[in-house]
Order: sequence, then C-alpha cells, then structure tokens
Amino acid sequence: MASVEHCLYCFETLAAELQGRKPMTLDQIKKSWAEYISSTTPAAATTTSEASSSSSSSEAAVKQSPALRRLAASSSSSTSSSSSSLSLTSSTPATSLSSSPAPPEGEEVASSSPLFITWNTNHPRHGYILRGCIGTFEPQPLATGLSSYALISALQDSRFHPISPSELPKLQVAVTLLTDFEDAKDKMDWELGKHGIRISFYERGRRYGATYLPDVATEQGWTKEETLVSLMRKAGWSGREEGWEGVDLKVVRYQGRKEKLEYEGYKEWREWVEEQQGRE
Repeated sequence: MASVEHCLYCFETLAAELQGRKPMTLDQIKKSWAEYISSTTPAAATTTSEASSSSSSSEAAVKQSPALRRLAASSSSSTSSSSSSLSLTSSTPATSLSSSPAPPEGEEVASSSPLFITWNTNHPRHGYILRGCIGTFEPQPLATGLSSYALISALQDSRFHPISPSELPKLQVAVTLLTDFEDAKDKMDWELGKHGIRISFYERGRRYGATYLPDVATEQGWTKEETLVSLMRKAGWSGREEGWEGVDLKVVRYQGRKEKLEYEGYKEWREWVEEQQGRE
C-alpha cells in the first residue's frame, strides 16, 4: 500500500532537485518519519516504532500529526480529477488515480510495484487541479521508481511546463501503487469505483490501447458503457458511437492503493529533520 513515507519521498526528491541538494533516501525517510512521530507524539512512540515500515504506521502518522490530519481531511473531500501518462514518452488523456479499500492491518508495503505519481496544485478558485502525472505498469523498485517518476511527472509531462521552485508550497502529491491485475472475462467484467481498466483492440489493422485508473468513471458520473466508449475515443477510435459494442475489446482490470500528501505536511517534517541535523 502507498504510504505517507512514499509521499514524503516524492516531495523530498523534487524539492532537492529544485534546490540543488542531495535528497534523503527512502530508507532514511522511513527511519526519520518514525522518529519524528515518536518525538512529536510521545504516547504513540511504541506503536509507531514497532510498525514504522508498515501501512499501519502511515495511518497512525496521519492520525497523530495535526498537520497531516488536516491534510487527510482535505484529501478525502477533494473531487478534482487527474490525468496520467503511462510511460516516459507516451501519455493517456484524462486518467485519474484512485484508492481501493485498505489492505488488512499489518500488510507489508511492497518493495516493487507498478506506480503512478500525480502532482496537483492548489488553485484559489478551483481547488486542486492537475499539474503533472506519469506512471508505469511495469513493476518498479520503490526506492528508485518513486524518485524517478516523481521527477518525470513534475518536470517532463509534456502537457505542462516543468514545476518551478515557487510552486512547491501549493503542491499536493498522490502516490498510487497498482495491484491485482486480472484478465476480465468480458468487457463488462469490472466494477465501477473499484477497478481501473486497460483496453486493447484492433480496428482496420491498427492496434489501439488506453487506460483509466479506478476513480475516473465515478468522478465523471459515467456508466460502464460510457466509460468504455470514452476510453475507446481516448485510444484514438473514430467509429460511430453506436457501433462500439461490435468492437472486440480485451480488458485487463486492476486496483490501486493510494496516499496523498500536501506540501504543508512535508514542510513540517522537513523542518524537524533540519532541526535535528543542526543539533548533531
């Protein structure tokens, strides 16, 4: 499951790149985060130290840190959509990220996973809007994949100009780890709000393919049929809408584990880190 530590790592990677310094590693952040939570909430020190690398640690951290608690509340109420690119060079329009139900308590965080990194910026009138998003369906070691895609999505998404240092305070990052890939029995064998889908099909000798991540359809208020037609259009299909059912669609369904963090939470933790370093 994606965690607060993963979000911190993305912010740390981007901030260090923009500020010209060396970033902390994922392992360093996990250790520092556990120490930070222990120092700021002494009553939770034992629980946090015992589960610092698990998803329950991330959940506890959000509950125990006032800033992150506010961030979690803000995240849950947000209804803005995202867009995603699938690789370093290709993109898929209007694809949004989603989370599925949390895994059982104590489930270990994966060391390698397909992933998407989304950057949103806080607009004064529209709330959080997309600023960059790129991911991959190929499993990535998290220690390298998160940092790579944090920078690629922030600086190389061709739909936007690169994120600048002045934008950092307005940013929110969302990390989604993709799981449970399955071949659907047919084009309707998936659940709205639970599954993301990848479609592929051939038309006049040309292969088409595209994806929507799990919460796109529900955010847009689409039915399954509307979702599939929209996804076909985004793949480049130009046939008559009423003829979509005659197309032989291959569908792969999947789920996503997601965590969000706003800059305020990163800044609070980062200032604590610098204070500790100043004491050494």
